Amino acid sequence: MSDAAWPSPRAVRVRKFDRPAPPHDWRWWVGGVGKTLIATGLLLFGFVAYQLWGTGIETARAQDSLGNEFEELLAATPATEAAPTEPIPTDSTPTDSAPVDPTAENTPPAPDVLLAPIVEGDAIARIELPRIGVDKIVVAGVDKNDLKKGPGHYPETPMPGQLGNAAIAGHRTTFGQPFFDVDKMETGDEIVVTTVAGRFVYRVTGQEIVSPSDYQVIATTDPTRATLTLTSCHPKYTARERIIVYAELDPVATSAVVGEATINYGRPLDETVTAAADPDPSNTVVDPATDQATDPAVADGTDTAGSEPVEDPALGASLDDEQLDEQLNAGIADAFSDSWFSDPGANSQVGLWGLILAAIGIVSYLISRTFKRDWIGLLVGVGPFMVSLYFFFQNVNRLLPPNL
Repeated sequence: MSDAAWPSPRAVRVRKFDRPAPPHDWRWWVGGVGKTLIATGLLLFGFVAYQLWGTGIETARAQDSLGNEFEELLAATPATEAAPTEPIPTDSTPTDSAPVDPTAENTPPAPDVLLAPIVEGDAIARIELPRIGVDKIVVAGVDKNDLKKGPGHYPETPMPGQLGNAAIAGHRTTFGQPFFDVDKMETGDEIVVTTVAGRFVYRVTGQEIVSPSDYQVIATTDPTRATLTLTSCHPKYTARERIIVYAELDPVATSAVVGEATINYGRPLDETVTAAADPDPSNTVVDPATDQATDPAVADGTDTAGSEPVEDPALGASLDDEQLDEQLNAGIADAFSDSWFSDPGANSQVGLWGLILAAIGIVSYLISRTFKRDWIGLLVGVGPFMVSLYFFFQNVNRLLPPNL
């Protein structure tokens, strides 16, 4: 029988690790570039997924802890009775009526609530937005680390429940996206804020879109009214503009007694304004009860020059209304104005986790090569790689400008 009559032998498949190395010609280079682009695309896709969903894991864990912290704070604070407000005329609505005047004769004086020292990042309030299904713990402060935990209170603004404009910022598309649907808030919608001073009900009065530099939207323009401002980024998935939701204390709903406006935990002693208000440093006394410096002319009631002074323990001086208003609003900055690479401490962490990822990849490849099976190296390395990738993305995110 001739050789042509015999069936051709079946081609034997050579395993990848037994094949000779391919020549480094243009095909090799094109293939390498293609693999690099595919890997980069997968990493970018993974990073987007981390921002949209992975950051929520961190926030959810923080909210659980903050919820317990806030409940303990409420339990340790003496309870205050809610004060019903005077009924308004039947032809008025909650959104166009005057707010409660805590100085009115029919309103009991606001109780003094003694608080432990507030540290930025601590739980200080609970905010409820029934219209969009939000129930979150509010933290003190609005920097990146604070807003990772939940909505944050601007330290330079009054607390909710105080006279003046209390302002709260929140992420819109990352870190649990508490203000994702804030644009759906409508005039008249209820906003409930609970602090250690009590429960306060606000009603939305409107919203607008402003530029990131319009800081005045969270400033106090009328210290005799209790208002609330919510801020976030607009449109969704960008930080190009800011969406602002305005609200005012509901004069119909039963809320706790509104307190006087104060300068909060975020305002340090301002020596410049103190000196301007009282150029003579000797003209201060220390109140042994509060351990705070005050102006003796105010303390004994003899200071009657100019407009009525306001004793401000945090400043250690007597300020008139205009000076106090300037001091309350000074230093207010956009919570989301940080630029690229604004957290230099993340650089080393990005490098470290990048090296760990590379090491895991190399070890996985060597295991696959040893056993000549790709799936063995994949099985060994996929767990450590995904965990390390999470921390790598977490630190890369610290280098980016906030995208709320």
